[in-house]
Amino acid sequence: MQEFRQYLSMSGFTNFELGNLIMIVVGCVFIYLAIKKDYEPLLLVPIGFGILIGNVPIPEGLRIGIYEDGSVLRYLYFGVLYGVYPPLIFMGIGAMTDFSCLISKPKLILLGAAAQIGIFATFIAAIWVGATFPGTGLMDDPAGLLGAHERLRRAAASIGIIGGADGPTAIFLSSQLAPDLLGAIAISAYSYMALVPVIQPPIMKLLTTREERLIRMAPPPPATKIQKILFPIVGLLVCTFIAPGALPLLGMLFFGNLLKESGVTERLARTARNPFIDIVTILLGVTVGASTQASTFLKPQSIVIFIMGALSFMVATAAGVLFAKLMNLVSKEKINPLIGAAGVSAVPDSARVVHTIGQEEDPNNFLIMHAMGPNVAGVIGSAVGAGVLLAIFR
Repeated sequence: MQEFRQYLSMSGFTNFELGNLIMIVVGCVFIYLAIKKDYEPLLLVPIGFGILIGNVPIPEGLRIGIYEDGSVLRYLYFGVLYGVYPPLIFMGIGAMTDFSCLISKPKLILLGAAAQIGIFATFIAAIWVGATFPGTGLMDDPAGLLGAHERLRRAAASIGIIGGADGPTAIFLSSQLAPDLLGAIAISAYSYMALVPVIQPPIMKLLTTREERLIRMAPPPPATKIQKILFPIVGLLVCTFIAPGALPLLGMLFFGNLLKESGVTERLARTARNPFIDIVTILLGVTVGASTQASTFLKPQSIVIFIMGALSFMVATAAGVLFAKLMNLVSKEKINPLIGAAGVSAVPDSARVVHTIGQEEDPNNFLIMHAMGPNVAGVIGSAVGAGVLLAIFR
């Protein structure tokens, strides 16, 4: 009986708490949205299942959890904690991305830049919230290494980057500035990426008229081979001279794109955009999900992060649309303001949403190729934004 009682004390049933139940429900919701609604299944299935793994109650003494030294999950989590996985994912994104639309119409990069306003607007808002409401916990430094003000600025920068709608970038920056908030920030970023088809359309319709949504754009001229080869080289040098902190992300992004466009490394490009990025995505999703243990995740700052993350994403979408309308005031060649919403870096989901909304007004208006310009510009813009924040607050 003594052995049986000892077994019961070490079982998950005995150590199960309400917080674990809440997080298990959240994990199941993620899996449901991925399978039933087809919302970013390649991300939400690993993250959702990782949440289930992370919230199985583990008794003290068993070194199997993600926060226990020497456990397998802990070793896998190093790739998240030290920012290894995000640059590797960026290499795969670069190997599967066609920058032709951006090369053909360079002015569209302005829409990608405009959408990053959401990052910095939310950074300022998070500073105000953290300073005005100390109960949010954004000023608390678990490691005890920073002052309250410095801690708040780092947390605010990590929250603001959610507006870029780029999960790897959000993970990379928060792993450097606020690692204790990494789980909440990652879950928030990927949640809003998955909900792009739900969040963006109302904002796009609210800020545009039917006449604007009916605007047809001339097909972009094709980019030449030499332009496609030079773009990752020139893009790397220009962007990283502006924001050296973005070098790990943009270096791998442009490297992957050069593998694709060079024409002599197709085997490497195929590996980067298929099995390699799939493996890294699995490891990233499962370990990020497993890091959301109830005891560390269900805190006031997690709620603040979710609210501020939604604000960041909505402001970014609105800024892209409004800037496109502004461009139409000074440009002879009109652009459809809907494509401004694709300035967030949720590739290619934002571009698909733009195309869908455009076709609701005119089934023969094909906006997907035009929207891809600001969409890939948003990938670059969010990484540059992260590099700027990292340089200031690191």
